[in-house]
Amino acid sequence: MLDDKDRKILNELTKNSRKSTKQIAENIHIPRVTVHDRIQKMVKNGIIKKFTILPNYEKLGLMTTVYVFVASNPYESKISISEIAQKIKSFPGVYEVHIISGEYDILLKIRGKSFDDVGKNTIAKIRQISGIGRTFTCPCFTTVKEG
Repeated sequence: MLDDKDRKILNELTKNSRKSTKQIAENIHIPRVTVHDRIQKMVKNGIIKKFTILPNYEKLGLMTTVYVFVASNPYESKISISEIAQKIKSFPGVYEVHIISGEYDILLKIRGKSFDDVGKNTIAKIRQISGIGRTFTCPCFTTVKEG
């Protein structure tokens, strides 16, 4: 599994995936080659799935973030929760789809230009899927930590 050096490297990459192996090596006081080799090993072993960015969504015009809880209605349709989630994942504005346990079956993170945009272009389409029982929408006022 991961040792302390791997965790430190992973922590550095989590803060900024563009950080060079040289910068990481200097920050955690180990040789650059060691950092490079350990990153390659974590990629090969699936510990690091991908290197990505975190956009400024407001600058992209996506001012609204909502979380939507979705409950299925198994009596209305024979479609499974997984199949519902697969349909939803390609809808415009859907950034995350999680199958969860409890009163609701799916949790979504949706972004859009406005609440009206999110409601008309995404949530309305989700509610049309056969097998959806009900939805519960929570608007996000401020994001304190992301990514």
